[in-house]
Amino acid sequence: MGFRFFLFLFLATLPAFLAQEFEDAIIKVDGATTVAETDANFICATLDWWPHDKCNYNHCPWGYSSVINMDLSHPLFAKAIEAFKHLRIRIGGSLQDQVLYDIGPLRSPCHPFRKMNDGLFGFSKGCLRMSRWDELNRLFSQTGVILTFGLNALYGRQQIRKGAWAGVWDSSNTQNFIKYTISKGYQIDSWEFGNELSGSGVGASVNAEQYGKDLINLKAIINKLYNNSNVKPLLVAPGGFYEQNWYAKLLQVSGSSTVNVVTHHIYNLGAGVDPNLVSKILNPHYLSRVEETFKSLDKTLQTWGPWASAWVGESGGAYNSGGHLVSNTFVNSFWYLDQLGMASKYHTKVYCRQTLIGGNYGLLNTTTLVPNPDYYSALLWHRLMGKGVLAVDSTASPFLRSYAHCSKGKAGITLLLINLSNQTTFQINVENSMNLNLFVKKTTMYRGSAFMHGLKKSVSWIGSKADEQLFREEYHLTPKDGYLRSQTMVLNGMPLELTDDGNIPSLNPVRLNLNAPIFINPLSIAFIAFPNFDAPACA
Repeated sequence: MGFRFFLFLFLATLPAFLAQEFEDAIIKVDGATTVAETDANFICATLDWWPHDKCNYNHCPWGYSSVINMDLSHPLFAKAIEAFKHLRIRIGGSLQDQVLYDIGPLRSPCHPFRKMNDGLFGFSKGCLRMSRWDELNRLFSQTGVILTFGLNALYGRQQIRKGAWAGVWDSSNTQNFIKYTISKGYQIDSWEFGNELSGSGVGASVNAEQYGKDLINLKAIINKLYNNSNVKPLLVAPGGFYEQNWYAKLLQVSGSSTVNVVTHHIYNLGAGVDPNLVSKILNPHYLSRVEETFKSLDKTLQTWGPWASAWVGESGGAYNSGGHLVSNTFVNSFWYLDQLGMASKYHTKVYCRQTLIGGNYGLLNTTTLVPNPDYYSALLWHRLMGKGVLAVDSTASPFLRSYAHCSKGKAGITLLLINLSNQTTFQINVENSMNLNLFVKKTTMYRGSAFMHGLKKSVSWIGSKADEQLFREEYHLTPKDGYLRSQTMVLNGMPLELTDDGNIPSLNPVRLNLNAPIFINPLSIAFIAFPNFDAPACA
């Protein structure tokens, strides 16, 4: 029976194997110095305000996933957060600047969001009741959440023409809300001011000069209210799409050390309804276009705000709730992990994924809360990739994306390899640019050896035991049954599914001898940890 199975497997895979191409590649990592540094908790996910009747393209993907209405008692929700030990969560989104906090005197009644044709984004103002805020904070405290809360920056302003708002921000509701938060002892890592009001804005905009003056006011409020606290929350702004002149003006007006973190949003894949989403995700030249945004923002901060850090405050890839059966499937991890790697190189400290739950781009399924593939991509990054970002030089074609960081919590480095090619298998030779060691022995690539290597991996993932001091750890990610739009991710040949008792599964690597060749199959992703890599920058 065993022989027949192997014979069947060989004959079944032979045509596809013969159609593959093979390419040798050298990846050189510089372990002498870091080129950038992220926050220790780089991974972040968002919770949004959208009600269940938020729809795009005749599809309503939000369900009951809102800050206001989601079931906080669902056991899987807490487990999914706790797997990170300390997950950054940003509460915010399009309706953020219409939220009233139900405490103290208000300019209008505090009612739930409802559809309204002439309302911003088609909805009325909404309400955060303090009883709900209490419930949220109990969960965040129990699960170790590091919280960023997005404040309403339109309160008290008037709309002067379509898309443009003017007037001084009324801080009264925010002050009462922050006072309540402090009185309850709730820990807030950072307060963010406004959502997508920068530049030409999305739905609404505020000019940079007024925005800067309002930030000075908010900073003074935070300093005053937290005067007796050991740690003051950071002030984050503007949470919009990057426009160089607007951002520079904001930093000039608000002045030194007012804004601690400058946030921008990334939706570089276009509309969620675009039928070309998958082809964009698998096109290395398309993915690289957004690199100019990171470069420009980095330069703007060096020039006008060297005291501030850059965060990606919200990024879902495709806007308007993401792409149905794209953003919540395996193929999206090519885009997501590439974004994490790219952003890190340009001094981005935190990257907030839209969303933790809700829309098509949730890390968790909106109804069942079962993790989607990108959840596991985020968790592996969080556990493996440390703060130090290392320079990488590669001889591979553009279809092999490569990033390297100091390993998290242990010696050595971790390499992220993303193979966007649908037909090329890469054999990787990893070198240390310090020229002290060659870490993977160069071998001649020929079809027979590559095929047998792949066959052994697909059948058992068992090889000879590596020397305890000379091994590497590999995490190979593929879609179930080879289907790119699968909602099940496979790690080292094993589907990632909840355990029988409903827990997040273990994410275990394969240990291989350090000198064994590295193979990266077509349309696959791999994290590879080298504990013995000589990297003084990571000491």
